[in-house]
Amino acid sequence: MEIRHARIEDLDAILEIYNDCVLHSTATFDTQPKTREAQEKGFLSHDAKHPILVAVENGECIAWASLSPWSDRPAYSGTAEVSLYVHKKHRAHGIGKQILAVLVQAGKDAGLHTLVSRIAEGNQACIHIHQHFGFVEIGVMKEAGHKFGRYIDVTLMQLLLKDRIG
Repeated sequence: MEIRHARIEDLDAILEIYNDCVLHSTATFDTQPKTREAQEKGFLSHDAKHPILVAVENGECIAWASLSPWSDRPAYSGTAEVSLYVHKKHRAHGIGKQILAVLVQAGKDAGLHTLVSRIAEGNQACIHIHQHFGFVEIGVMKEAGHKFGRYIDVTLMQLLLKDRIG
């Protein structure tokens, strides 16, 4: 398996993985599948500080992960949000852990100070993977999302990448 920066030709596979999560999981709180045009716009908004990575096996994109700005306010410029999605046929094989390792390093290399992640209740595997890399739970947003006819809590996790200033 190879983990590398995503290219525009990976977009259809990224979209397939993401839209499956939209329709069948709480890994995202999007409720309607994204169009290719919308996904491409999001793809093009990423930069060197906020990469999109893909895991490729036998020429097939089987997972993707990204760092996105936490906020457009300048004081948050050192903070990025983690997104991580694994194709349903390839879950529970350690791929999420492998791509998150590369993503965390990319955040360090980009000079980010902290990474945050929002994880829907019931996704203990994702929480465990984050804990493996030193993410700590910083809170739970009660009933923050509504999907599949129910309210869902969201665990907030954080990893400090740099020494504290001052």
